[in-house]
Amino acid sequence: MSAFLSRHRLPAGFRHIAEQHYLPLAKRLPQMRDGKRQLLLGVNGAQGTGKSTLADFLWLATESMFEWNVAVLSIDDFYYTLAERKVLADEVHPLLKTRGVPGTHDTEMLARYLRRLQQLGEGERIALPRFDKSVDDRADESRWPVINGPVDLVILEGWCVGTVAQSAAELQRPVNALERNEDPDGVWRQYVNDQLKAKYEPIFRKLDALIFIGAPNFDAILRWRLEQEEKLAASAPSGSSGVMNKQQIVRFIQFYERLTRANLAALPEKADFVFRLDDSHAIIS
Repeated sequence: MSAFLSRHRLPAGFRHIAEQHYLPLAKRLPQMRDGKRQLLLGVNGAQGTGKSTLADFLWLATESMFEWNVAVLSIDDFYYTLAERKVLADEVHPLLKTRGVPGTHDTEMLARYLRRLQQLGEGERIALPRFDKSVDDRADESRWPVINGPVDLVILEGWCVGTVAQSAAELQRPVNALERNEDPDGVWRQYVNDQLKAKYEPIFRKLDALIFIGAPNFDAILRWRLEQEEKLAASAPSGSSGVMNKQQIVRFIQFYERLTRANLAALPEKADFVFRLDDSHAIIS
């Protein structure tokens, strides 16, 4: 636990959160698995809510308590390469050059890896993709972690995991300056919505359970995103082009705003487990 706190730069108080909230969830996973070859768990949370921390904790806990072999996947690691997104920007809409929204992930690659992990047998191994946000591109394969089969638990975490497409009426009104000024005809948000419905929802329907970490509001998410970028800047090599300043982050988060707000409203009812946070990241229910 001490090593876990250090690795994630977490305060000592996180131990209480882990023992009171995350550990009881981990202990329920064998019952949820119920004889299945593998459990597929989704974790949804907006930027800065701690979804990757929860995913890593569940990995540690299930490995320690049940001797499970666990694969943790972030949907962020399946972004299209920078070159591929430039093609999307040219052919569909300029805003698709920016990673984040549905339509900027290689969902065929994600589906293929989920199938492969489900089938991975004794003595077989596979390297899991990683995306380097500091350079805004897929990491070199030499840096991909390798997992051996068989795999008992796959955790898929990401800000849009479990998100459902919006109605045509919901797409009409811009939610922020980005949509109003750079997508006035709605082509970008319609494409994002179409991709979400056609390519992402079929993957999400295969989840055995969905966990939602709910921020108190969108303003808190922006503040946490700024804190997250400060951590990235501190750990990134000097001169990394992928690290953003405050003005860039304020614009960047507007790409996520529409579906993040939709998730805050819809996922508390849709998810199997919900952790509600206050402004200081503490779990209040």
